[in-house]
Amino acid sequence: MSTSKIRLIIKGYDHRLVDKCCKDIVELVLSTGAIIRGPVPIPTEFWRMAVHKSPFIDAKSKEHYGMRVHKRLIDVVDYNPKTIEQISHFHLPSGVSINVKS
Repeated sequence: MSTSKIRLIIKGYDHRLVDKCCKDIVELVLSTGAIIRGPVPIPTEFWRMAVHKSPFIDAKSKEHYGMRVHKRLIDVVDYNPKTIEQISHFHLPSGVSINVKS
């Protein structure tokens, strides 16, 4: 067994889409005969921003906005060329991205 691995980091704003994408990738990779580790949830990033409601008066009055970025980590171990081809042709839903590292 070789020690080569591919690390996939899946990011998205909706945790249901991220989990569905992880499930699809796991099924796809297992069908090619590769071994996986994961998906492992990575802590969620939470971005907060406060904006003044009025430009001049009442500086204590603010609107608060936030955005969450959900992440999952999948390691593909002992892969073959078919696995790489399947991962590269995988269709992602809108709002989900994958970072691939070797």
